[in-house]
Amino acid sequence: MSTTEGKIAASPSSASEERAKSRRIGSLRALGPFLSHYKAMMAAAGAALVLTAMVSLTLPLAVRRVVDGFETESPELLDRYFLAALAIAVLLALGTGLRYYLVTRLGERVVADIRKAVFDRMIGMSPSFYEKIMTGEVLSRITTDTTLLLSVISSSVSVALRNLLILIGGLALMMVTSPKLTGAVLLIVPLIIVPIVILGRRLRALSRENQDWIAESSGNASEALLSVQTVQAFTHERASAATFDAVTEKSFVSAKKRIATRALMTVIVITLVFAGIVGVLWTGARDVRADAMTIGELIQFLIYAIMVAGSVGALSEIWGELQRASGATERLVELLRTVDSVSDPVAGVALPQGGRGAITFDDVRFSYPTRPEDRALDGVALTIRPGETVALVGPSGAGKTTIFQLLQRFYDPSEGRITLDGVDLRDMERSTFRAAMALVPQDPVIFGATARENIRFGRPDASDAEVEEAAKAAAAHDFLTALPKGYDTYVGERGLMLSGGQKQRIAIARAILRDAPILLLDEATSALDAESERAVQDAVARLSADRTTLIVAHRLATVKQADRILVFQDGKIVAEGAHDALVAQGGLYARLARLQFTEGLAAE
Repeated sequence: MSTTEGKIAASPSSASEERAKSRRIGSLRALGPFLSHYKAMMAAAGAALVLTAMVSLTLPLAVRRVVDGFETESPELLDRYFLAALAIAVLLALGTGLRYYLVTRLGERVVADIRKAVFDRMIGMSPSFYEKIMTGEVLSRITTDTTLLLSVISSSVSVALRNLLILIGGLALMMVTSPKLTGAVLLIVPLIIVPIVILGRRLRALSRENQDWIAESSGNASEALLSVQTVQAFTHERASAATFDAVTEKSFVSAKKRIATRALMTVIVITLVFAGIVGVLWTGARDVRADAMTIGELIQFLIYAIMVAGSVGALSEIWGELQRASGATERLVELLRTVDSVSDPVAGVALPQGGRGAITFDDVRFSYPTRPEDRALDGVALTIRPGETVALVGPSGAGKTTIFQLLQRFYDPSEGRITLDGVDLRDMERSTFRAAMALVPQDPVIFGATARENIRFGRPDASDAEVEEAAKAAAAHDFLTALPKGYDTYVGERGLMLSGGQKQRIAIARAILRDAPILLLDEATSALDAESERAVQDAVARLSADRTTLIVAHRLATVKQADRILVFQDGKIVAEGAHDALVAQGGLYARLARLQFTEGLAAE
């Protein structure tokens, strides 16, 4: 069984088992902080809700007056009864429209706030969080779960409260109309409540399982679609589709069980409710024949009984919706309450002088959370002076990129500390020291926007002229002006319209535009042709003249001019110095240089 198949077989069911006891309607209380910002709107919606419930309960009284009014000898009195009934109906319509507007608007506002809060939390999470959860599942929670909450807040809760008021008020007015018939109705209530409670628990478990499978399906689809070229290149379309089909079918089977359970509960409740109504009507008809009550009173009682029965049926339906919303709320609250392994201090220290670029690694040891037994860095101690250009070289997995990861504090060291201008990174807010860094990653990220917007991502307040100057420095200006709309050409999702080298030059232009005191280049020229690489190297040389620059590179030709070269192996610095000195020393660097430069000469 593959890893993916294993997840398909186990993930949602195990999650449901682990958290079965926590799934309660009380989870909806977590929405309180979001609702508390809109107390006035809630009060207005509540007033409209109470108004419509009261008017609804008044209608049967009007109907009774109209029915019994047929026996009166005064046409004027009968006309007033009909006019009163019409006025009540109009008031009910106005109140219902107002309630709908206020409650729906409140739901949209609260759900928008929840989506923003969850996204704000997720966008700041460190990479270790995303080692444990798929991005697609996070997106599913932000979209699918919040859509479910929208339905509940803007509809279900309002309808539930209205039906609860009608249930209570209807029962009270039924008692006033006929205590005898009301007693008969109440005998049926326990028979209705029992299936609601029993089947409701089953429905809650199935609802959560269904949401878990939907999230799994979304995560699986996201992973495949984001890697669609690789999937197609390895002719893996059928296998990927089969995997997605399997997850989707699991979701469907779970949904089918949930639907069947809810349908069964609805059938039982409605059958019992209306069987009771028929029995009550039969008893009431006998009382009318015995002159124990009027026809209008019987019709009034019958309408109240139908309203109460309808309320019970609606509440049973809404109960299932609330249970689903409870599960969705739990999933969203989990994201909001997730404790990040990397966090900012309560009161962050300012970066001295805005950042000069003095970097120190003090006996740093580190293992990635998913590989705690493997040391990515093992006792690294180094000091980089402001304005110095330092290259990090070594075989893959030696720890070079990890230096960048820790320097940007995507992770914290297991031991030791890292300082910038003498201040421990953990004593500053991450946004403080990251603002002093510009990064060109090995796999440049290009957003679904225009080329100009992608470069301006480095400094949002930059002018068009500054954007173009940065592009020229990164040897990107010529190919950008050749695009159909020049700098304003939409480059596609993840830059699909661009070649690898073009993406990398845009990423370099973005870093140049940022104009930060520390420049981090992680294989920044690996996808460039020889001519572009030379142009970018010249740009980097000019750019690094007055700032601290760290360069990770496998191609040693790109680091020969560095002030200092650090050679990494197995998470340790095994040698350091200038290019010529390291070649003369022999060892790992000399071997790498001999292989690369000899192969280069042979190729020529």
